[in-house]
Amino acid sequence: MSEPFVFDPRHNLCKIPFGAVSCGETVTLRCRPLAAEGFTHCAVVLRGEFSGAERQIELSPDGREGDRVRFSAEFAAPSEPDLLWYHFCLWRDDGSGCALDRSGYRADAPAEPWQLTVYEKTPTPQWFGEGISYQIFPDRFCRLSVPDPEGMVGDRWVHENWTDIPAWQPDPDGEVRNRDFFGGSLAGITFKLPYLADMGVTTLYLCPIFESASNHRYNTADYSKIDPMLGTEGDFRELCAKAGEYGIRVILDGVFNHTGSQSLYFNQDGFYPTLGAAQSQDSPYADWFSFHPWPTDYDAWWGIRTLPAVREESPSYVDYIIEAPDSVIRRWLSAGAGGWRLDVADELPDWFIEKIRAVMERDFPDAFLLGEVWEDASNKISYSRRRRYLLGRELHGVMNYPFRAALLSYLQGGDAALFQEAMETLRENYPPAAFYSAMNFLGTHDTPRVLTVLGADVRPESREARANYRLSPEELARGLARLRLAALVLFTFPGTPTVFYGDEAGMEGFEDPFNRGPYPWGGEDPELLSWFRRLGRLRREQPALRSGGLRWLYASGPLLAFARESEDGGLTTLVNASVYSCPLSLPWPETAAADLLTGRLFLPEGAALKLTLPPFTGMLLRPAPPADGAPAHPL
Repeated sequence: MSEPFVFDPRHNLCKIPFGAVSCGETVTLRCRPLAAEGFTHCAVVLRGEFSGAERQIELSPDGREGDRVRFSAEFAAPSEPDLLWYHFCLWRDDGSGCALDRSGYRADAPAEPWQLTVYEKTPTPQWFGEGISYQIFPDRFCRLSVPDPEGMVGDRWVHENWTDIPAWQPDPDGEVRNRDFFGGSLAGITFKLPYLADMGVTTLYLCPIFESASNHRYNTADYSKIDPMLGTEGDFRELCAKAGEYGIRVILDGVFNHTGSQSLYFNQDGFYPTLGAAQSQDSPYADWFSFHPWPTDYDAWWGIRTLPAVREESPSYVDYIIEAPDSVIRRWLSAGAGGWRLDVADELPDWFIEKIRAVMERDFPDAFLLGEVWEDASNKISYSRRRRYLLGRELHGVMNYPFRAALLSYLQGGDAALFQEAMETLRENYPPAAFYSAMNFLGTHDTPRVLTVLGADVRPESREARANYRLSPEELARGLARLRLAALVLFTFPGTPTVFYGDEAGMEGFEDPFNRGPYPWGGEDPELLSWFRRLGRLRREQPALRSGGLRWLYASGPLLAFARESEDGGLTTLVNASVYSCPLSLPWPETAAADLLTGRLFLPEGAALKLTLPPFTGMLLRPAPPADGAPAHPL
């Protein structure tokens, strides 16, 4: 055998099945040391992260593979969800030997064990991962009239000019309180549903819509009420109903780790007529918060005083948010929502998330539960605890920040092999349903605009300079070229491609609030918008892009090639992220290849496509016989 590895868990010579396994599933491991090394015994040592159980299974000698000897074993995965950490021990008849882990042979204790995710098979709604998502910051998407903020919670003011730069200067106390509003509304979103449907959108993810003192509404004031500047519960129900007519579902943002200091529950400034926890220890919400002592000192999210942290363990809070017949979770799903996105999932206890999932599975089995997790969610540690997000009883899927980081790094001059490695790590660690239900994106309300990231030469030091920064013609051309490639990968990779409102229109901006400007209706980049619409149509029309498997064809330097394969056929994505033309040869047994982006037809030579990709070029190829009289382009 020519394979140089002793053990590679991603290769079927060494491990079956690939990646994560379900509870009780049979796992086959094979270790392949060189025969010349003289090893006569091999064992795998497995340790359960959550069970704490450790066991050693000896592998049986299983014959030779060329210059290697093979040891094999089969075992059943645990009956309960867990993370298994494993390494091998190899030894000779004389007792000498070593350990083998991800770093290679070791004389001492393993430092880098392999991970085996063991998950419980539970239903995951397929509509989310197979569709196209669109994230909306509700205040900034579409307004139908200029609202009057009089009588609303918080000291709000409204921009008359829709094209203003969001307010960013600190107030006299040195804080940016996000009290400037533009007046986007739920009715405005409903009005723009044809626009969204034309791009192939099937899921709307809305940043918080509940009553709040700030424009971002992550400091919830009343979970039971739509913010009056956005509209009414009737407007929300109409949005969900009208969206459903276009095949679009709505996911809401649940901010359950903290509320606003100006909320009904805390009521620090006395806006609400009822007693909040900051006003009286007899408040029905008093045990929702931790005071040290009451009322001047209290736990707050990251120490931000306007965001008092909630005690999730409070029985009345659990009842209010999750378990009551008219709980927040149930109420808004009953009103038409298709799912929830959990803000700062790291701040929520596993049992709290599990309770939400249980209610959703029981009463709303087709609803989707998404979590905000910025790292590999399969092995995340937060607050010194390993999390169980994807083991089957909590989240259906997570926001895929590793996808964004790896893809943008590659497109900015990085090695495509590093993008492949980052994505293969997730594919190996995540249960398949979670990998194919990941929310992939290029930007969110918490990141700079992708066009600015991909185009800007510098990041100005001062906030004032960043507030007014616009890409030069050279930067804009480079950013647009890279963004087109980013969108191509986004729409053809497993998971739901998610567009942050306005990215398809060419919006620019650095960090919050500069990434949260109003959508430029009438000022969109028409070519970029057309590109996103084309990709949306292809995603909608091609089954392989919605649910096909993933196979890597090439990933090195500026060149990336991968295939999505299903019973209905396969499609191949090619990307050249270089400023230079690059040759690429791919095995291609079919008679021809059609590029779905341009309509060009290519003929193989000797069962291979020998292409030259121009700078910043992408292709989406599918097998196709040459049409009569259709020219085949030279390769």
